[in-house]
Amino acid sequence: MEILIVGAGQMGAGIAQVAAQHGHTVLLNDRDNELIERGIAVIRKNLDRAVEKSRITKAERDNALANICATPHLTNVEVEVAIEAVTEDLTTKRAIFEVLDQQTRPEAVLASNTSSISITALAAVTRCAPRVIGMHFMNPVPVMPLVEIIRGLETSGETFDTVKALAVQLGKTPVETRDFPGFVANRVLMPMINEAIYALYEGVASAEAIDTVMKLGANHPMGPLELADFIGLDTCLAIMNVLHEGFGDSKYRPCPLLRQYVAAGRLGRKSGRGFYEY
Repeated sequence: MEILIVGAGQMGAGIAQVAAQHGHTVLLNDRDNELIERGIAVIRKNLDRAVEKSRITKAERDNALANICATPHLTNVEVEVAIEAVTEDLTTKRAIFEVLDQQTRPEAVLASNTSSISITALAAVTRCAPRVIGMHFMNPVPVMPLVEIIRGLETSGETFDTVKALAVQLGKTPVETRDFPGFVANRVLMPMINEAIYALYEGVASAEAIDTVMKLGANHPMGPLELADFIGLDTCLAIMNVLHEGFGDSKYRPCPLLRQYVAAGRLGRKSGRGFYEY
């Protein structure tokens, strides 16, 4: 199968890697060649590490890399599935879906890796709402087994079956969720992270103490503040805003400290500083 991935960042590169390792031809797209090459470099580094740890062979690494093609232009793209994996912003995603609607084959499935945004809202800017669906991979994609599959209001059963089968073929466990803000994963996860930020904001405990409590007391592999840094505080804020606006419930109000950190450019690992320094 030929798969187009739009967005060569952390999530897009991860999806591309998994698809390429499972024998699919991957067309990797982003705003410019530099971003695409950066994404491929990350994939190469991940595969090299897997070879060093004897998880895959050198031949498997080479085959996976050979399956990935840099695709800087979205013009007349002949693929069976396109997966959008760009920043968590409705305006940006809708603009991409408008292009995908125009430049992919009429029967292509158009999927979004959005972690919170309405699939119905994305489908509304296309002429092919039955072929639009959510395919929310977890981070890091090569490691995490879950894929949330989200039907929009008009998503067809055929589209759902195609994406579910693809997820299984990629070695993932697909779970169907309804098109509500945050779906399931982030509707549960992000308020917990937000509450941990409130605990820090209110001086209940230090960041290290909050994370230690959740790791040792709730058996979480990573504390909520460390996890927020890993995800990206800008992404956490974007998802909390979607929840707050979508449900109109004050329990989803983003913590002022989260807003302040994002405004200051303290975005977590990707900026070198968030609740911790990297």
